[in-house]
Amino acid sequence: MLRLVTIPISHYCEKARWALDRAGMSYREERHVQGIHRFAAARAGGGRTVPVLVTPGGAIGESQEILTWVDARTPSEQRLFPAEPEARREVDRLCARFDLELGPKGRRLMYVHIFPQRELALSFNNNGVPAWEDRTIRHGWPLIERVIRRVLEIRPGVEIEDEAVVWGELDYVAELLADGRPYLCGERFTAADLTFAALCASVVLPPAYGVALPQPDALAPPMASLVERMREHPAGRYALALFANDRGAVSRMVTSAPPSRVSTKAWTSSTTCWEWSAPASPADTIPSRNPPTSGPVSMASLR
Repeated sequence: MLRLVTIPISHYCEKARWALDRAGMSYREERHVQGIHRFAAARAGGGRTVPVLVTPGGAIGESQEILTWVDARTPSEQRLFPAEPEARREVDRLCARFDLELGPKGRRLMYVHIFPQRELALSFNNNGVPAWEDRTIRHGWPLIERVIRRVLEIRPGVEIEDEAVVWGELDYVAELLADGRPYLCGERFTAADLTFAALCASVVLPPAYGVALPQPDALAPPMASLVERMREHPAGRYALALFANDRGAVSRMVTSAPPSRVSTKAWTSSTTCWEWSAPASPADTIPSRNPPTSGPVSMASLR
């Protein structure tokens, strides 16, 4: 069986999870906390980052490469990357842009805001990791926080710069959708849509995510306000709709409950692994920028 090494809340790991789930591939997720994930990634044959997908042919240590690997084994009508060269280049361009700008800046922005809520952060961050890792990060949190701040280059005021970049990326996506197209690159859901939605998750905290995420009512007012404003942006609504309609149809866990109260009956768990057999074929629904209460919603209602 395939193995996916992750930090469970990581939006880059969600990008890989989503692709695997959407393709109907069975895999075992091995969850780790920050810091320890580097050793797990290296042991699995990757580099120092996650996700790492361990396949019969070797380890793949970049989320975009994982999407490419999965897509090559997916029926043509469900593929994330177009066959036509020019269309493929546009999808690749958007994926690279989101990977380099939205992903890192959104991640750092949320770390800055969540650090003051240590217990809340750890309760979601450590969902499904080995018990010894949970204990280690809790006891060593002051050191772990310093390491995270150093690795992510967090300094006073960086969150203001990062927030500006994230708003800019949301505006860019909204402009692409302003002509009425249902997806970023036209009529089909592609890797560009998946990448945007997954990496936007750090700032919109979608309920339909691969693991439970804290929701605004549990957050401190500054972060809750930021998340609500990001959700209200047209591109934020678009990301939430992709999660609700496309991701929700194949997600293993669609819940926003705190991890201690999350039902795990859909999972086969051990101390270190989460095993999932994905649906045989994912639903093909049309997203709206407003999360639906039931069924797909037409994009026409958003314009």
